[in-house]
Amino acid sequence: MKVKHLNLTVTDVPASREFLETYFGMTCKSSKGDGFAVMLDDDGFVLTLMKGREVHYPKTFHIGFPQENKEQVNKINQRLIEDGFDVKPPQQLHGYTFYVNAPGGFRVEVLC
Repeated sequence: MKVKHLNLTVTDVPASREFLETYFGMTCKSSKGDGFAVMLDDDGFVLTLMKGREVHYPKTFHIGFPQENKEQVNKINQRLIEDGFDVKPPQQLHGYTFYVNAPGGFRVEVLC
């Protein structure tokens, strides 16, 4: 059995949606105004974004986007930096990885 769906409560659905489309290739299947969006990846994973006034995830909570190699991780990291996001360079920890705070109040890990 595979997990195929996750709902995130976010403070800004349009900004979260654009972030996921721009940097991680997700597509919006449907939306309801600024309060809800259904996002899909290439493998059919369904990520729903639901608007909330206050979003407080635990400090270690994050969603991950594994990449095929270090070059892809570096490419995403550089693009985020160029677009003004506060990200540190990737490090070799439990994998080659870095984290970024996404618009809407959640954290993303990019790794290989």
